[in-house]
Amino acid sequence: MQISGLDLTVILIYLVGITLFGCAFYFTKGSKNDSEFMGGGGRIPSWAIALSIFATLVSSISFLALPAKACLTNWNCYVLSLTIPIAAIIADIWFVPFYRKTTSFSAYTYLEERFGSWARIYASACFLIMQSARSGVILFLLALTLKWALGFSCTSIIIVTGVVTMLYSMLGGFKAVIWADAIQSLVLIVGTLVVIACLIIDMPDGLFSGIEMAWDAGKFSLGSLDLTEWGQETFWVSLFYGIFINLQNFGIDQSFTQRYVAAKDLKSARKSAFHGAMLYVPVTFFFIIIGTGLWIFQQTHPGTIPADVSSQSDAIYPWYIVNRLPHGMAGLLIAAIIAAAMSTVAATLNSGATVLLEDYFKKFFPHKSNAKSNIRFLRTMTVALTIFSIGVAVAVMNVTSALTVWWALQSVLSGGMLGLFLLGIFTKRTTSGQAAIATILGLITVVYITFGQEIIPLPSFIHLNLAIVLGTITIFFTGFILSSTLPKERRKMSIETNV
Repeated sequence: MQISGLDLTVILIYLVGITLFGCAFYFTKGSKNDSEFMGGGGRIPSWAIALSIFATLVSSISFLALPAKACLTNWNCYVLSLTIPIAAIIADIWFVPFYRKTTSFSAYTYLEERFGSWARIYASACFLIMQSARSGVILFLLALTLKWALGFSCTSIIIVTGVVTMLYSMLGGFKAVIWADAIQSLVLIVGTLVVIACLIIDMPDGLFSGIEMAWDAGKFSLGSLDLTEWGQETFWVSLFYGIFINLQNFGIDQSFTQRYVAAKDLKSARKSAFHGAMLYVPVTFFFIIIGTGLWIFQQTHPGTIPADVSSQSDAIYPWYIVNRLPHGMAGLLIAAIIAAAMSTVAATLNSGATVLLEDYFKKFFPHKSNAKSNIRFLRTMTVALTIFSIGVAVAVMNVTSALTVWWALQSVLSGGMLGLFLLGIFTKRTTSGQAAIATILGLITVVYITFGQEIIPLPSFIHLNLAIVLGTITIFFTGFILSSTLPKERRKMSIETNV
């Protein structure tokens, strides 16, 4: 069943409105300045940056996957959200002040100062590949979810969403991305609350009866507390994975660090990071509630959901939106799903263009760098990154295992990035060569956990989510041990070099 004309009108109004709103920043003061394009001139209030950080965290994958996971299993996936405050507090203490002291918008300039050019190029390349590919996967999954509801092909949904996001990101720059994210986050929150209200109304015996049913079925469990089951998604596996993946987001992801630098001052930057994180915790809790509510709806309305839909947990939520919400509300929810995708893609486009300017154009073509050429380069790269993301989305349309392969690739790349940053910040004696050896060993560890366990089995299988955990630990402790075994004379030289 396709959505009504009213719902399509709501979606169209949202797309046109958010595009015109973002593009309008092109006509504001300083819009043609490269520093404004990358940082907004330091005049954006902390609450808007906080909403933008929240919107960047919530992609359409989270908006759809978390309810689907909770519907299919239990609340184990919420453990990742519970680790967000831990990462945010660590970021507020160490990372936010660190980035506020840098003179570059790029998060990866420090690595060149610490370990040499190879480290900066390696980390920035990892970021560009990961985030651009992630944007492509987000666009693909968005189209896959909405194609039957909207009645359009996957390719058309991918192109329209990608181009609309590109337009306001390219013309409006950082300010457009931040303020559009703020609006999109509010649309997302309102839409989520609407679904919860409808699910409660749909409970024939009332809310407390539904809660009792879910409790008896173990739907509220956060996972096993067994410390020996490292091959399953237990509470502990999800906890450690969540700490490391969120520490990566808040500590080294350009999409986040760029917002720290763009804040008015250190206090505002800290407030933005912390409040954005804390907003994510209750909103994702709403996602989990929706998943449990969908399970209760299945149990109390047998036969209502078609068999082909109920057999695929990812399809239940979109089906409920189209078939059970009032006309107009369904359009609002689909607009919220699109908003979740656009906010993440917009952040990637702006931060990716910034990295390409700071870490490549200015580094390799300093004689061509000036205000006019820099802003032209930033806008050109925004278009190029959009084309690449759309290309990824179209390319994976016929690959059934695209998402699984993507998450595996992300672990390989991100594990190396986080470990290298921690090594640079918290060890003062590690040399460039030692850091390179540590990074290689860490990547070997991640690749083995991700792909190699089927070839050379371990006595006990290690869950793939632990790849980033063990890879990061390997890099950090390998670098620390290598630097600690230096002869005294070389150690002294290394300390003097890094002071």
